[in-house]
Amino acid sequence: MPDTNSAARHDLGSLGAQIRGRTLLPGDDGFEEACSGWLLTVRHRPAAVVVAADADDVAAAVRFAARTGRPVAVQSTGHGASVPADGAVFVATGELRELSVDPRARTARIGAGLRWDEVLGAAAEHGLAPLCGSSGHVGVMGYLTGGGLPLACRAYGFAADHVRSLDLVTADGRLRTVSPSEEPDLFWAVRGGKSNFGVVVAAEIELLPLTTVYGGELHYPGEDSGHAAHVLRSYLAWTEEQPEEMSSSVTLVRFPDAPQLPEEYRGRSLLQVRVLCTGGEEQGARLVEPLRALGPGKDTCGPMPYAQITEIYQDPKNPVTAHLRGALLRELDDEAVKELVSFVDPSAPGGPFPGIELRHLGGALNRPPRRPHAVSTQGAAFHLWMRLPAPAGQADTARKAADEVLERLRRWDTGATLPGFLFDHDSAPERVRRAYTEANHRRLAALKATYDPDRLFRINHTIAPA
Repeated sequence: MPDTNSAARHDLGSLGAQIRGRTLLPGDDGFEEACSGWLLTVRHRPAAVVVAADADDVAAAVRFAARTGRPVAVQSTGHGASVPADGAVFVATGELRELSVDPRARTARIGAGLRWDEVLGAAAEHGLAPLCGSSGHVGVMGYLTGGGLPLACRAYGFAADHVRSLDLVTADGRLRTVSPSEEPDLFWAVRGGKSNFGVVVAAEIELLPLTTVYGGELHYPGEDSGHAAHVLRSYLAWTEEQPEEMSSSVTLVRFPDAPQLPEEYRGRSLLQVRVLCTGGEEQGARLVEPLRALGPGKDTCGPMPYAQITEIYQDPKNPVTAHLRGALLRELDDEAVKELVSFVDPSAPGGPFPGIELRHLGGALNRPPRRPHAVSTQGAAFHLWMRLPAPAGQADTARKAADEVLERLRRWDTGATLPGFLFDHDSAPERVRRAYTEANHRRLAALKATYDPDRLFRINHTIAPA
């Protein structure tokens, strides 16, 4: 009988002859490292890893996968890992590191292997700024194709609004440049449709003439549920008065009494308010004054270089094993405040429930973008995001804790979410559908049928072809 395993390995080995970069098979040095990422909850077991050196490598990998009947997975940093890439041709884009800034046009051209801290630094040299999120360690392309919720979201909308063009390899192995004038339907779909339509290898984005902003965080003790409720209620009332220049969030945290935590956080409950104002120091200080009047125990707010804004959130840079969930909420009333505060009340059973963040939406997010895309807040007032530690043996505990939070907040849940905050729990088709309006999902499904009818790109939050 023929050795099918040897034949399969020989078949995969032939891929290397078409690739300028590296082709790694299971057992090769560097294989495990190449298909690992920031989010360790999802483990990949691909048939082969292509560490692409250029766009031609990506195209060759896609053509090979189509010819041999294997799906394609793509990863830069692995922050958005969702579905295990078992048996796939796994394209690692970390070495696609093109980066150039045109200060006169206020644009940047960015390769798929870059992280936002690299783009922030390059743009700042010219007094310019990209619309990044809370972490400089996140990969640019996964963020943009998920829509991108910037720290300055109320002032400038989604990051997808400011993408000028994308270079991507589609299921037919073609390298295409898509923009408002070149294949505009595909350009619309990729910004929000994530990796459903191809492998993005480069992007051109607009930059903003921002050098300094007013930002920081304020911490309030949350052990006293009455005081915590007062702070949260005051923050929610404060958001209703804010101009678009002010973007903010509040995070409710109940830390375990664990020795690996800094002493100032062990066993503590906190409300952490983060702010970013693009209107200047005078306006920022004036707008933050009501929050200061609430008596924070920590206050870092002040003028800061835009290039340092990701330090406001201090998101973890090292890989984590965590359960992540997102949801879109309507306006929150006193009953919602009561429920939310109960999650950080030390006297309440259950928990701890670390990392329940409410990001204030509205402003520019509610206006039609100049370059339409598939992302929308669907009229929500707040975005809820949770990050619960899920070390080995505790994944079910973290998942149940997240389920409990969402169940108790069901009255304020719009039933929708954002495509950039879909994680492993959200891979079912009905949950993917929640990330889009009904009309947008129909359009995405029709375009999936046009550009990827055989679902080559299905190692993701799959949009089924119509």
